[in-house]
Amino acid sequence: MTQPLGSFPGGLKLRGHKKRSTQTPIRRTPLAKQLILPLQQHIGAAAVPIVEVGDKVLKGQRIARAEGHVSVCLHAPSSGTVVAIDEQAIPHPSGLSAACITIETDGEDKWAERHPVKGFQDMTPHEIRQIIRDAGIVGLGGAGFPSFIKLNPGIHHTVESLILNGAECEPYITCDDMLMRERADGILDGVEIMLHALNAQEVLLAIEDNKSQAISSMELALAARPHLTQTKIAVIPTRYPTGGEKQIIQVVTGKEVPTNGLPIDIGIVCHNMGTAYAVGRAINHGEPLISRIVTVTGTDVTHAGNFETLFGTPISALLEFAETKRQPDEPFILGGPMMGFNLSGDNLPVTKTANCILVGVEDAAEKAEPLPCIRCGDCASACPASLLPQQLYWHARAKDFDQTRDYNLFDCIECGCCDYVCPSKIPLVSYFRFAKTEIMNQERERKKSDLARERFETRQARMEREQREKEERQRQRKAALAASKAKKEQDAAAETSSAEDKEN
Repeated sequence: MTQPLGSFPGGLKLRGHKKRSTQTPIRRTPLAKQLILPLQQHIGAAAVPIVEVGDKVLKGQRIARAEGHVSVCLHAPSSGTVVAIDEQAIPHPSGLSAACITIETDGEDKWAERHPVKGFQDMTPHEIRQIIRDAGIVGLGGAGFPSFIKLNPGIHHTVESLILNGAECEPYITCDDMLMRERADGILDGVEIMLHALNAQEVLLAIEDNKSQAISSMELALAARPHLTQTKIAVIPTRYPTGGEKQIIQVVTGKEVPTNGLPIDIGIVCHNMGTAYAVGRAINHGEPLISRIVTVTGTDVTHAGNFETLFGTPISALLEFAETKRQPDEPFILGGPMMGFNLSGDNLPVTKTANCILVGVEDAAEKAEPLPCIRCGDCASACPASLLPQQLYWHARAKDFDQTRDYNLFDCIECGCCDYVCPSKIPLVSYFRFAKTEIMNQERERKKSDLARERFETRQARMEREQREKEERQRQRKAALAASKAKKEQDAAAETSSAEDKEN
């Protein structure tokens, strides 16, 4: 096993609260009567429906195609009938609605024809990426970025290290831990495929030191594959937010991703353990991404654990299956207590980015009115991105967005460490999100303005060109008329002269 080569600044040591959800094996959530599938469950453009209301669909059948480059397909998680394609409430902190496909399941759970790949080693990286895109696979660590894009380093980059992120540093979340314990072989199936697609020099399986059973399972699975000589397990310290992409790269390799840069700029690609498992299922078994493992835990959950849940399953059904003691309007957290968000309604669907549902959080900070900043500097000490949250807060509050950019606002990973340690209980991350949103809105408006100005200038240039061409044509016509008139006068004069000569 390799030893960590580096560290990152700041961070927090938090209570794990992981024991309750790791006492039982992964269980399957019962099939729901209706599955509501948002067309956008990933970063990028929403998928476009290719089915209509009334269509019969099979499990694993593609029901929406990718739109644009940053997009993936969507599939039916079970067999049934499409009963609606409309706007539905989605799990989002804003409470927004979005376009969804609703399937009424028939209870048969009948698969569409699957096409597993025999010998992926004979395929080109492009062919592998296309299957992964068609399978609808996105990062299952929470961000939901289309996985096929991160498997395409481009001709100008060489991948030195492929890092598989097994760090569940946020309290309560254990879905990747249980996946590594129970399905280590399936994860390594995906690792081999990713290794082939990226031609990486090494693979590092980064697992926190508080996951001894997961480490043992991955070691046993790796020992059974002696050909994976470039694959090693890196046991890393448990510290929040080690699971952040830039932070885990610093810990495992000692390298630092530059500001405004990407991991591939330093020869590194990161993927989640769950993503690797999904890649293995897609290539070796012909199964698109139609489900994920979701941690359901908290003091109000009687049978806390991890549940393999079909996308589109109402959260209420999952909470009921775990025998959750929750009042009808009691809010719950989707995600972890640090980076998750509160939802009040539970008739919302499970999506590709739903890794955890918390009902009753033991050490959740009580909401309090924020006090004035006392300039203690605790937020800067805790920041894992080496930012100055206090300065960012002042400039975001003053809507001085140019200054927030100067202080590298977009390097903020919104981990919440600054919020957690702030003695004045200032919601710093909320200010940073506000500033990011405003900057992005301004950028969109600027692009619209630039496009409008470009169109106006292009139109003006065209009109001026057409005017010049018109004037030139008029000048040429006048010149031609003048020449014709002069010729006629010349011919008339010649005829007159000739007639006079004859008379003489």
